[in-house]
Amino acid sequence: MSRVALIDDHESVRLGLEAACARDSQTVVFSGSTVVSYLEWRVASGSAPADVVVLDLTLGDGSTVTENVTSLVNDGASVVIHSVADRPAAVREALSAGAAGVVSKSSALDDVLDAIRTVAQGEALNNVEWASAVDGDRAFADAQLSTREREVLRLYATGLPLKAVAERLGVAYSTAKENITRVRVKYVEVGRPAPTKVDLLRRAMEDGIVAADGAPSAR
Repeated sequence: MSRVALIDDHESVRLGLEAACARDSQTVVFSGSTVVSYLEWRVASGSAPADVVVLDLTLGDGSTVTENVTSLVNDGASVVIHSVADRPAAVREALSAGAAGVVSKSSALDDVLDAIRTVAQGEALNNVEWASAVDGDRAFADAQLSTREREVLRLYATGLPLKAVAERLGVAYSTAKENITRVRVKYVEVGRPAPTKVDLLRRAMEDGIVAADGAPSAR
């Protein structure tokens, strides 16, 4: 039996999931419309993190997908995205931020319960929705930059000279240069060459490392 939290700004969806979880002997420990309210409940109640949080992709409080998934994962829960399947880019963002998988709102309730059980057991949720989000988009599937490479790219692509990037990150200039070289090689290997700084900025925007307006992303 798993401890489940439901976060969706549509009450009817939450009520349906609560009833389904109860029939499946899953304990719903929290049901609410925002990640913030869930985290506040955690603090106020002193309860352990839910084993699985079933999270709507888009909430009405202005929060972002990355913010929500990252907050929940960092708090110790596994996250299953429960959403309509018409926003593959947002699904990819959620998976990139650490969500364990995705199940469509058009799926049968039994499929949602199967997803909860699978993730609660620490297993990968490789279903049709996950596959279509990842395999259908080369840019996501090929985003294999390390954390340091992403940091260097983010700063360099948005205008800082490489020497300044190195100083900002507290690394040697040669290290920053090597990181940019590796970034370029990786993009070439996946058929997305970035020979110039403008090209690197374009790739960084495509992969969500830099915001669409060319400003450093909060991610």
